[in-house]
Amino acid sequence: MLTKRIIPCLDIKDGRTVKGTNFLELRDAGDPVELAMRYCEEGADELVFLDITATTEKRKTLAALVREIATHINIPFTVGGGINTVEDVRVLLDNGADKISVNTSAVKRPELINELAMQFGSQCVVVAIDAKLINNTWMVVTHGGRTPTSLTALDWAREAAARGAGELLLTSMENDGTKNGFALDITKTISEAVAIPVIASGGAGTMEHFSDVFKKANADAALAASIFHFREIPVQELKRYLQVQQIPVRL
Repeated sequence: MLTKRIIPCLDIKDGRTVKGTNFLELRDAGDPVELAMRYCEEGADELVFLDITATTEKRKTLAALVREIATHINIPFTVGGGINTVEDVRVLLDNGADKISVNTSAVKRPELINELAMQFGSQCVVVAIDAKLINNTWMVVTHGGRTPTSLTALDWAREAAARGAGELLLTSMENDGTKNGFALDITKTISEAVAIPVIASGGAGTMEHFSDVFKKANADAALAASIFHFREIPVQELKRYLQVQQIPVRL
């Protein structure tokens, strides 16, 4: 049985780790290199590093910061934010990223997923889906949640998988930063609809929330930020709890 993965997420703005609620009200959460090293020591399975201002401010993800983080850790490392081309990805992979995450750029031009999968292999292409509940339907939103689209999250998940994504990072905008739990319904729906791993994101507040998203929503991995950054839930403690719940994890 494949082990379930615990993934801290570092949202980066101007070289610092930040955290907000529903993608707003950002506060400083520390130095990304120090946090990355800490998570590596604490037993995190992977890291996700998102330059959250790259899409809106049209900046490229800082390759130098990626390189610095990559030299200090030995766990898989996904980088996203402002990635629009094959060349953008090549630069990040050359600087130490193991996988890349695309979001808005893939919604705008879905062929990008095919191009990246063909060039670098599906295993390093993560499609991030920001989902928002609109008229009782989970819809895809872009640009950090500010721009609605006509795509349902389920349809886009299926299309992304068909185009060659190796993994989906599903964030519920309703739950992000609330600590009220993951969006189990849409996570379960998408997990059952695609044959690739689904990372659940948005809403983690307790250890039970992680147990729920693995047991009730069939997520392959669970991602969180502030509860790890501010040591509310230590990674190792969470993994021991999950093991007791008979959820397979790497200790």
